[in-house]
Amino acid sequence: MTGKDRKRLFVKSYGCQMNAYDALRMADALAPEGYDETTVIEEADLVILNTCHIRERASEKIFSELGKVRDIKLVRAAAGQATMIAVAGCVAQAEGSEILRRQKAVDLVVGPQNYHRLPQLVAQARLKPGVVDTEFPAEDKFDHLAPAARARTRERGVTAFVTVQEGCDKFCTFCVVPFTRGSETSRPVAKIAGEVAALVDAGVREVTLLGQNVNAYHGQGANGAAQTLAQLIEHLARIEGLARIRYMTSHPNDMSEDLIALHADCAKLMPFLHLPVQSGSDRVLRAMNRRHTRQAYIDIIARVRAARPGIAVSSDFIVGFPGESDEDFAATLDLVRAVGFASTYSFKYSPRPGTAAASLATQVSEAVMRERLARLQELAEAQRQAWQRGFVGQNVDVLFERAGRMPGQMVGKTAHLLQVQADGPAALAGTLQRLRITAASTNSLHGTLLPNLPQTRTTEAAA
Repeated sequence: MTGKDRKRLFVKSYGCQMNAYDALRMADALAPEGYDETTVIEEADLVILNTCHIRERASEKIFSELGKVRDIKLVRAAAGQATMIAVAGCVAQAEGSEILRRQKAVDLVVGPQNYHRLPQLVAQARLKPGVVDTEFPAEDKFDHLAPAARARTRERGVTAFVTVQEGCDKFCTFCVVPFTRGSETSRPVAKIAGEVAALVDAGVREVTLLGQNVNAYHGQGANGAAQTLAQLIEHLARIEGLARIRYMTSHPNDMSEDLIALHADCAKLMPFLHLPVQSGSDRVLRAMNRRHTRQAYIDIIARVRAARPGIAVSSDFIVGFPGESDEDFAATLDLVRAVGFASTYSFKYSPRPGTAAASLATQVSEAVMRERLARLQELAEAQRQAWQRGFVGQNVDVLFERAGRMPGQMVGKTAHLLQVQADGPAALAGTLQRLRITAASTNSLHGTLLPNLPQTRTTEAAA
């Protein structure tokens, strides 16, 4: 296809890292059909809004965004240029044809299970707008990953996300994921290893293994038996040139002993664990159908820290879950103080249609939720800042990723996933360097390169 025949694709992703990974998959699926990515939405022939249903008022925010894209479509149409609009992701899966009813400018609605069908769906929508594909296919969706996704860097840099597991069987009462992403499905070890090896060949030095419940991974191994996440990581750690491995997001009930032990035994597995707890109240946890207790969570963290002293622990919290009392919220604050988190993500409860919690009569008022969220975030932010300041004066390994905003500045991340800025040449990108941390600002650390230490692309000193 000649340059003049090629079209421009703009993908805007919301929410989780899996959506970022899916955006790459969509672009890879459409590249052979003549679509090149653009960062300018006004020049796009195809606009895809890759949506997330987890955040508050997600659907309304998407319809507001669709109104803006519709205006762009009208302006381009007046100039004789056609624009297609597609809605993908979890809002697409949840809302389906309702999106077409509310916004007539949309040409295509496609759920997360069907991105491999994008070329056909786009062709159908071009002939007759209003295509909806939100069915869960019988075939393994992972079999349809575009080969290009395993070889083409597309300026991805030195870090990459790799989906290894998708879907959820937990049915927390606040969550739509089982309805939008389906049941838990895992990719075979060999296919994941092939993708990671190709990424490493293209310059990637760090991979983050993604899944809605990534530690529930049970993909097929070479012997035909299901493998655990720990076994998968052990396999990937043998790939030469891969320096760092991370995984997220995990469920406490799937935090197996072999995975905890691997944090002590595998140097390439980074000392960072994102393990959502959602609440510190056993009563609220039962109402959420989390199927773990406050003490069970605390015990898991203790075992992880015994295996990997100094590990960074991150978590998610929901405030204002229906029926949450002042005592329940106080228990959450107490849990945060007891555990001590390197970072947290906290949100006001927002009812999701079709979930069990949405119909509960004991909804917490917006004012109370707002006040509780502010108190939780103030405590969590104090812990985060203290955690960062604790690295000042320490020597740490930093994987440099890109140039910084200032001339001569490079930016990278520590093993604990903290951003570091340091002066240095552009050639540092993709290398691990030993630095002395000299200062901590609100969102990053600052360091200086230690002299006379060799660069390495394959190994990392113990954290």
